[in-house]
Amino acid sequence: MLGQMQDQPLLISSMLEHAERYHPDVDIVSHTVEGTVHRTNWRDLGARSRRLAAWLVRNGVGQGSMVGTLAWNTHRHLELYFAVMGLGAVLHTINPRLSPEHLSFIINDAEDSMLFYDANFAPLVAQLKDGLPTVQRFCALNADDYESILAATPEDPLFRWPKFDERSASSLCYTSGTTGNPKGVLYSHRSTVLHSMMVGMPDLMNASANSSLLLVVPLFHVNAWGLPYVAAMTGAKLVLPGPHLDGNSIYQMMKNERVTFAAGVPTVWQMLFQHIDAKGLDPRADLCLRTAVAGGSAAPRAMIERFDREFGAFLLHAWGMTEMSPLGVVCQLLPKHANLPAEQRYDIQMKQGRAVYGVQLRIVDEDGAILPHDGVARGRLMVSGPWIVDRYFKGAGGDILDADGFFDTGDVATIDADGYLTLVDRSKDVIKSGGEWISSIDLENTAVSHPGIALAAVIGVAHAKWQERPLMLCVKKPGASVTREDMLAFLSSRVAKWWLPDEVLFVDTLPMTATGKIYKLGLRQQYKDALLSA
Repeated sequence: MLGQMQDQPLLISSMLEHAERYHPDVDIVSHTVEGTVHRTNWRDLGARSRRLAAWLVRNGVGQGSMVGTLAWNTHRHLELYFAVMGLGAVLHTINPRLSPEHLSFIINDAEDSMLFYDANFAPLVAQLKDGLPTVQRFCALNADDYESILAATPEDPLFRWPKFDERSASSLCYTSGTTGNPKGVLYSHRSTVLHSMMVGMPDLMNASANSSLLLVVPLFHVNAWGLPYVAAMTGAKLVLPGPHLDGNSIYQMMKNERVTFAAGVPTVWQMLFQHIDAKGLDPRADLCLRTAVAGGSAAPRAMIERFDREFGAFLLHAWGMTEMSPLGVVCQLLPKHANLPAEQRYDIQMKQGRAVYGVQLRIVDEDGAILPHDGVARGRLMVSGPWIVDRYFKGAGGDILDADGFFDTGDVATIDADGYLTLVDRSKDVIKSGGEWISSIDLENTAVSHPGIALAAVIGVAHAKWQERPLMLCVKKPGASVTREDMLAFLSSRVAKWWLPDEVLFVDTLPMTATGKIYKLGLRQQYKDALLSA
């Protein structure tokens, strides 16, 4: 009989141990809540994580314990990642942009026993505190509280990260809860390690020891898409922006830390562009950015073009969701696209991408019949894979998989013959006019390609004759002069005539969800009685 491979559990602590052993001196740069820049490395972060873990054990945290965080992207939050998960406890990263009602719900639903929070969330914590009966200890991530704990906890040279079943829970994230209470998604060590191994591969995020990664995507949002783990695995430099997400701060971090790779949502990149325009900056001369990842919502074509022409950077579409850990597809080019003219290459980059190994995709019609991958057929997007949810935390929502083990994403999509996925819309956002579908995403992306438009949202509004018709809401760029007639004329040469909005309204701002997406539910409620012509 042939020999067998060693059966080593896939644990998150192994990624930290690897980082300490093979790239201990690689920089981790943290822009703190206090406004300072803190520089550390994997050697020191590992030591502090072990000290924190020892303190947690002495204070009753063990395998399966729930530990919550209300915190930005800083070295302290990253230490909590490894200390809590390394013990076999569960790190519950909480989105501070949720409403107080939703925050109370998810902390109580998770039954967090401790809550660590950045100092600027102290008023929020004070507001919530009396309604959180399971939380036994509140700890501010500052010098007086958190740093005092570490200073009073000497490192134990005999400390070892425990070994346990790789299918044990590692972290807990909740959905944004725009249509009811948020639902929890519990990740395992196994699913997290497998997901992270895939994220860093060359045809996906292409991280390496030569990379400098700026994590604009928050650590409280689906584990920052797995990129902190990728940095630990590969030895990439890690740049953490803290709460400083304005255009000026992001630009200066990119410049000062020679960032080659940055991950965030399109609204953040819009703020970066606005800063560049206001200051007349030259990104190609100042920066060495090679890749900007856009996730959370589709990036408009104008954004893809601008990163290419002004930065010399490739905008990489990636798509997933909390229920998918989150990565499902990434839009890298194939060899046959190498010599395409820029305009044709942008056509490819507009797609969300091809499936990551391990993730299975299918589109189905209203009756559940599987549709062809021909780039034309549109259907509900279903997904399956080793890091995709099989049930929500505590069974919320009941059975969520179909008979074949596929999860319904709530998206409407096409898949072409090369496997590229294109999201047409959220099923709840698609506009059904006279029995035909109109994509709000396509209309929005076309609108923001207008030189005077910064943001746009399109919603379906009730119509006496056509069931629904599109209403467009636009935010102008500073100083721009754009009228309703201008927008309709601009759109008329770019979309089908029957797609043209029945009305274009200009607003100062658009409401955003806790994850940086336009809050369409709120807009539909606000404009549900808009009088559109029959």
